[in-house]
Amino acid sequence: MGATARSRTGGGDESDEAPRERAAIDYGPLDRRLGYLLRRAQIAVFRDFFAAFADIDIRPGQYSILTVIEANPGLRQGAVGEALGIKRANFVAMVDELETRGLLRRDPSPGDRRSYALNLTAKGARLVAELHIRAERHEQKIIDAVGADTYRALAAPLRAIAAIGEAEDAPEGS
Repeated sequence: MGATARSRTGGGDESDEAPRERAAIDYGPLDRRLGYLLRRAQIAVFRDFFAAFADIDIRPGQYSILTVIEANPGLRQGAVGEALGIKRANFVAMVDELETRGLLRRDPSPGDRRSYALNLTAKGARLVAELHIRAERHEQKIIDAVGADTYRALAAPLRAIAAIGEAEDAPEGS
C-alpha cells in the first residue's frame, strides 16, 4: 500500500508500512550470499543482546572482554584484544571504560613492564556471573528460533568460517 492509499483510508503511518515494504524487497543474489546472511543474522542476534543487557549497559564486545578475562585471569591486555579481533585503539577505550566502571583492573604484567595483565575486580566477577545467566536466556531465544539440532550443527561450520579470517590475519611464516 502506497502513501496515497494510506491517506485515502485515513490510517497507518510509515512504521505500519515498513514491515510490508521490507517483505516485498527483492534482495537479488544477496539472499544467496553467506556473508550477507551471516551479517543479517548477527544484526538480529545483537538487537536481542542489546535488549537483554540494556539495563546493565553492557555491549557484546564488553561481554566478550569480561568473559575472556574471567576465563584467563592475568592475560596480557594485547593478547585479549588480539584473541577477540578488536583493534588496539578500540580495545584500549573499551578497557578504560570497564576499568572506570570498576569491573576490571590492569595489573603490571609479570616479566614485561610495558604491558598490563587484566583481571576482574570482585564487582566485575559478580557482574559477569549475572551476565552469563542473561546470556544463556539470550542464547535460548536463538535455539528456540532454529531448533536445538540446527543450533548444535551450526557451531562447527561457523568456527571453520571464522578460522578463514584468523588464518588471513596470522603473521607470515606461522
